[in-house]
Amino acid sequence: MSNKKKRYVQVGTGGRAIMYYDAIATTFKDKAEILAFCDISQTRMNYANSILAQYGTTPAKTYFYTDFEKMLDEVKPDTVIVTSVDRTHHDYIIRAMEKGCDVITEKPMTIDEKKAQAIIDCQKRTGRDLRVAFNYRYAPHHTKIRELIKNNVVGEIYSVHFEWLLDIMHGADYFRRWHRNKLNSGGLLVHKATHHFDLINFWIDSFPEMVFAMGDLNFYGMKNAERRGVKKIYSRCHGSEAAKNDPFAIALENNEQLKALYLDAEADSGYIRDRSVFSDDISIEDTMGVMVKYTNNIILTYSLNAYMPWEGYNVVFNGSKGRLEVSTVDNPYINAGGDTGSEGVLKGTTLLFRPMIGLPEKIPFEIGMGGHGGGDGVMLNDIFGDPSPDPFKRAASHIDGAYSILTGIAANKSIASGLPVQVKDLMVF
Repeated sequence: MSNKKKRYVQVGTGGRAIMYYDAIATTFKDKAEILAFCDISQTRMNYANSILAQYGTTPAKTYFYTDFEKMLDEVKPDTVIVTSVDRTHHDYIIRAMEKGCDVITEKPMTIDEKKAQAIIDCQKRTGRDLRVAFNYRYAPHHTKIRELIKNNVVGEIYSVHFEWLLDIMHGADYFRRWHRNKLNSGGLLVHKATHHFDLINFWIDSFPEMVFAMGDLNFYGMKNAERRGVKKIYSRCHGSEAAKNDPFAIALENNEQLKALYLDAEADSGYIRDRSVFSDDISIEDTMGVMVKYTNNIILTYSLNAYMPWEGYNVVFNGSKGRLEVSTVDNPYINAGGDTGSEGVLKGTTLLFRPMIGLPEKIPFEIGMGGHGGGDGVMLNDIFGDPSPDPFKRAASHIDGAYSILTGIAANKSIASGLPVQVKDLMVF
């Protein structure tokens, strides 16, 4: 076996990037090395290098975002890690594969069907490996659900109901950041729900066929705040007297990591991280309902609300042998607001199987430790370490990445038109 380290570069050094370069510089330093960063902000890249310095790691070279291909030519990485703004994923993925690199991309793979088609076509043309980092697949309780379904515990599944709740800490944060603009993120049905739709595809081993959806901006945004009697409107939190008493505001200056990544980087990034969630330029929904028919005839009803009093989800699988009920409460968080490993830590989970005839049975499962239900560490080992053979096939390919966003893309089109959307009409695989 070769002792040669795999060579990585990373484009995008915001909050979502830390998990990757931190893991390379610590747990997997004997197998991997991060050689370069690429970003619009030198301040953020300097911060990333300051973290590497804490571990005694050689600083990574830094390249302005317009020098992405120059970085690839000079550094010659094996793999590019894409953790930039969602709307730019396809561009970096395609250019990296065309330069002969494999790619690991944060979810969502991209935000619309045209960009997704361009990625699929490029992968066919180049033959490079593209992996989408779906950490939720690796959470032990999520793997257990796949195992139960695979082992026919529920029997033939006919319908699934999936309700995801974002609380007013985590949910509100999407309306402060670049995600609030659908042109950047595809809205929550793409950016956030790609996780959830991927889990459904993963659990039931199928892909979406037809989608119908409704959605609106009901809680966040200026008109909704004014309707509820809110009179103190401001554009951003930092420096605002009105924001000081607003429970939906954040103080970047009071959080070391948020200050370093965003407040200190405003001059060279142009990005404002702490916009008011009740301003008037939000173009995404906060209330969404989706119905999906899958290729194996399973019907999904899904809801996502971003202003709830608790964080987590309820999902049920109705089948020929009974009903599997799953309920999870997650630790709410603000992205990059502290310890990355605390994001989505489980506060409580139950798996209950109700047989068609007989008494309910609680299903035992391993309790995952760490971020995203314990999925982060397992996924990082699968990417950078020495993973064991995986009978559950948790590693997500470009095909998985495409189908996970196609449900949300179709849902966005359905909301706009009021009509159902056939997924096969969106892309050619």
